[in-house]
Amino acid sequence: MAIDKLVEEYKRTHPKSGELHERAIQVFAADGATAPNRILTPYRPYITHAKGSKKWDVDGNEYIDYVMGHGALLLGHSHPVIVKAVQEQVAKGVHYGDNHELEVEWAELIKSMVPSAERVEFFACGQEANLMAIRLARVFNGRRKILRFVENFHGWADEVSPPDSPGVIANEVKIIPYNLDIVEQELRSREYAILMTEGGGAHNDGQVPVDFEFVRALPHLAHKYGTVWHMDEVVSGFRDAPGGFQSLVGVKPDLTSFGKVVAGGLAAGALVGRADIMDALSPKTPDNRRVRHSGTWNANPLTCAAGVAAVKLCQDGKPQRKANELAAYLREKGNQVFKEKGIDGWLYGRTITHVYLGPFDFEPNNTMPPTKDVNTIMGMLKTKARVCHHLLQRGIATMGGRLFILSCVHTKEDVEKTVTALADCLDAMIEEGSIKCRS
Repeated sequence: MAIDKLVEEYKRTHPKSGELHERAIQVFAADGATAPNRILTPYRPYITHAKGSKKWDVDGNEYIDYVMGHGALLLGHSHPVIVKAVQEQVAKGVHYGDNHELEVEWAELIKSMVPSAERVEFFACGQEANLMAIRLARVFNGRRKILRFVENFHGWADEVSPPDSPGVIANEVKIIPYNLDIVEQELRSREYAILMTEGGGAHNDGQVPVDFEFVRALPHLAHKYGTVWHMDEVVSGFRDAPGGFQSLVGVKPDLTSFGKVVAGGLAAGALVGRADIMDALSPKTPDNRRVRHSGTWNANPLTCAAGVAAVKLCQDGKPQRKANELAAYLREKGNQVFKEKGIDGWLYGRTITHVYLGPFDFEPNNTMPPTKDVNTIMGMLKTKARVCHHLLQRGIATMGGRLFILSCVHTKEDVEKTVTALADCLDAMIEEGSIKCRS
């Protein structure tokens, strides 16, 4: 079968990755992978090193990388300024177990860039920041319930996972569509502690995008009914703009969470927001309202050193503009390929460019998908995985064929090679029957 030929050719060109996969499945439960995005039949490549927009695997294969640390590497792999900062800090100490100047400098930089950041708190990851946002909101207004939007991703813990996931207990969570009437209907009950919104829209800064006007209406509605409005910018923060997605829209969330983008790709999280909400963390707060935030790795010096270096590089907006320009070029050239091949496909988004596969009968804006139907946008996963597999064989690494994450160090040459690979990939898929042309 044609499909088997691709798998066999992949195995032939990735033998050492295959050997590592055989070892991995003996120790990792998720088919040898350490995260769901890294599961692929028969296996993803095992990487040895990365630099700029490229990475290399154990078999010597080179890839133009559009995984980019799951969105964290706006500055590319191994940026020399960040490498230097980490190298210098690791010689001074990884973990002091005490306060230090770098954490203050890092927080001051973030506060200077994000108008809503009256206070800053650091965590080991973005999910922890999201969980703290829930805790602080509950203490602030004395409520329990959580209102979230369909497909918005905030982590894997109970209260931020899809409530119907196996093993999840999330009785206080309600998921709703992007609909202002429904938002107000729910908030009117005055039962919700927090309204959570993923910056840019659901899944990696907008696979299911959100209209700016919709976002602009949320703070008024939340405050009208006494609910804390939280924006999850773990992916979009500092990637969309120096002030995050919220600065593009022109809003000030009560609380905002950031992730590893603000630490140059190292594991980190931050929660910023209103002083009156975050004062629950103060030791001066009465015990019955005080939130104790433990965390051995909070603002450890190594992460702070990387964070200071990364945030300084992002301050002037140049990396964001460069990544946006390259993403626009990829969308323009890629969409020409889909059109020329007669395939119902579309690239849309911003610095994270998403792949839509499915029918549409009009010319959409290249920053938006050609439909608002969530199930259609989220569909065709098997076909996208096939795209991913073909692209890997052509030296292009994506997240499941679902999206291309751009950095400021990608080049036009990278994009042109990617578009050529996409065209070859689609030709091969047409020939094997795994994707169809319009009749």
